[in-house]
Amino acid sequence: MAIRRGRKHGGQAVKIVVTGPFAAGKTTLIRTISEITVLSTERAITDETKARKSDTTVAMDFGRITIDQGLVLYLFGTPGQERFDFMWEILGEGMLGYVLVVDYDRPESFTEARNILESFEQMAKVPFVVALNRSQGLERPEEDRVRRWLEIGPDVPVIPCDATDRDSVKSVLLALLFALLDRIEVAAVNA
Repeated sequence: MAIRRGRKHGGQAVKIVVTGPFAAGKTTLIRTISEITVLSTERAITDETKARKSDTTVAMDFGRITIDQGLVLYLFGTPGQERFDFMWEILGEGMLGYVLVVDYDRPESFTEARNILESFEQMAKVPFVVALNRSQGLERPEEDRVRRWLEIGPDVPVIPCDATDRDSVKSVLLALLFALLDRIEVAAVNA
């Protein structure tokens, strides 16, 4: 697992991808946490999906958050529409982990989320977490149902999330960082 040295202060730079279905909250999540103005490639929607939102990401979103002097996360948001899926592999190259954002209020999007998850699992065997946007106070039976829908085991963190709340987004990223640390520890023990 390669963690790159940051250019500015010699810290570690970690590439994280934020992915998920159309209108799940990926861009909002990155905007909520980024310490820089998010580079976004959103364009107006011109088809029937306009009822849910007016813009869509067509290439990527980019944000950054400094955890401390030694660790910077670079956040790359993917487009959610399947017609832009060629960007998933481009953005996924070199990622150390990813966040799958799913809108809990739109269970019809879970099949789409499962398809995205399958694509990312084929791309790279890296840790990931599921951020269930709009799901504050998730009960265990609901979490189990989400796990069945996405076909994921108990080892994958499923984090209730409000993509507009900074502390909530921090919880998602911390869960992913802990999953990354677990992977590094396992690799060190097996080396």
